[in-house]
Amino acid sequence: MTDSLKRLCRTTKRSLAIAFLVPAAAIAAQPVITLPAGVTVPEIQQALDSLSTNGGEVVLPAGRIELAEPIVLGHDHLSLRGAGKATQLFVADNANCPAIIMGQPVNHPHEVTDLHVSDLAIDGNRAHQQRERWKLSGQEGSQVCNNGITVQNVTGSTIDNVAIAHTRSGGIVTTANTHDLTVRSVDSSDNYFDGIACFQTENCTFSNLYLHDNRGAGISLDGNFHHNTFDGAVLASNDLGIFMRWSHDNQFRNISIRGSRHYGVFMAENIDAAFRDKADPACTSNSFTELAADECGSAAIRVNDVTCTNNLVTGAKLRGDLQAQLSMATPGLLLVK
Repeated sequence: MTDSLKRLCRTTKRSLAIAFLVPAAAIAAQPVITLPAGVTVPEIQQALDSLSTNGGEVVLPAGRIELAEPIVLGHDHLSLRGAGKATQLFVADNANCPAIIMGQPVNHPHEVTDLHVSDLAIDGNRAHQQRERWKLSGQEGSQVCNNGITVQNVTGSTIDNVAIAHTRSGGIVTTANTHDLTVRSVDSSDNYFDGIACFQTENCTFSNLYLHDNRGAGISLDGNFHHNTFDGAVLASNDLGIFMRWSHDNQFRNISIRGSRHYGVFMAENIDAAFRDKADPACTSNSFTELAADECGSAAIRVNDVTCTNNLVTGAKLRGDLQAQLSMATPGLLLVK
């Protein structure tokens, strides 16, 4: 352990030195490192990396923490917790990086499990970033975008009570076969693209979301997004409320959409040449229960392609005439009850 980390651990609830000397079976709880005010991102990363494969938690202080590199939760059983919105991760001018990466910070990550991020705020400072991608083409990490939280190939994990704004890409983005992730109590706004975006994601739960004033969608789903649940969300003043391609067997409950500049819900087929040989790259077998949509610039729901079938809307509350709020490539694509 370095002198720098020893200094940081003086306020730790449980001494790492003791934890490392006791056999794993005898440790009742994972170690917790509580970091002091004025901590730097390299020190945060050093604390996370110091935790053994058995894991532990790093607790951040209140205050603004400026970062020029992302904080990475790169191996199993790690937690990063702040002091609520009083803990702000601020992306420095010209850093061109995500704030947090859950998973390995590479283009083709191996699976990482049991990661937890909670109780903090992120400001992506997008007005002073130059690009969407973290690394330049040809470099490791060039496929990682500059989101508030990038989640890739992660399982059995949580994101809880976070506020994200002003990112150069998206607020929270899941990808690379992420599954069994729980995301709750998220405020994501004024991002260059979407409040939450998901690709190659399955069996995840999203709840208590306030996604607003994003240039793209409140929720953007693509790239084989399936068997997931959204339960309780307000999507306000985005370009689209929900954008969906190549998404199937998902459930949406108690979603309120208002003030979309275009559609409330937009469903389409992914016609990118890279996906033409994939099974069912359209939106199929999704259900919407208690969907409310008001003051959308176009229709409340648009089904853009005839391949988007077997989607069910139950108990919708749409402003004005119901049929006028439904726009379909051909009649009968949407089952409304």
